Amino acid sequence: MIQALMLSLQSLSDRRVASVLIKVVLLTLVAFLILGVALWFALQWLFAWLNIEDEGLWSGLLTVGIIGLSAVLLFRAIAVAITWVFADDIIDAVEDRHYPQQAAFGKRPSLTSGAYMGLRSIARVIGYNLLALPIYLLLLFTGVGTAIAFLLINALLLGRDLEDMLIARHGKSRGAINKMPRLMLGLVGTAGMLVPFVNLLVPVLVTAMAVHVVHSGNPGL
Repeated sequence: MIQALMLSLQSLSDRRVASVLIKVVLLTLVAFLILGVALWFALQWLFAWLNIEDEGLWSGLLTVGIIGLSAVLLFRAIAVAITWVFADDIIDAVEDRHYPQQAAFGKRPSLTSGAYMGLRSIARVIGYNLLALPIYLLLLFTGVGTAIAFLLINALLLGRDLEDMLIARHGKSRGAINKMPRLMLGLVGTAGMLVPFVNLLVPVLVTAMAVHVVHSGNPGL
């Protein structure tokens, strides 16, 4: 896993990977900017409709709070979904450089297929986190229980997303990831996405890591 991380960091020097990284970062920032503007106007309208005074101040405070909460809860979903659209460009670059034999066996999914799987990823992460909301609330009194549960659930989901990216290209026999490495990939990615600024790099990095994990454990095709 450490070797996969080191190799994925080296991939950032690849012009093709760097190009995808720039696209993912810009689109992610734009998505959150649009979300912030939409929330601002929605709350302005809500306070005006409820005839609450100082709606500008209150809506501003609530918008900041909601955007902050959304950044924690939804960043992974949005960033990974955007990465899905460009995932094959990342996989192409990594496989061409490190695993040319495996690259010859891969079949690149269509852009439509990538977009569909990205939307499915968003639905999955939102759905499972909503189902887990009672658990998060019950564990609040423990101090760290909610954070651990959130990390574990989202690590499992992210690991599944990364495996799906490789299966979509190489099929289950060549693209599947063993349970423990898949969980570790998910933990690395989910934890990294909680760190400001680092979280912008993580979706591309863990995608590259997944390629190394799959092919380093399955070299003879």
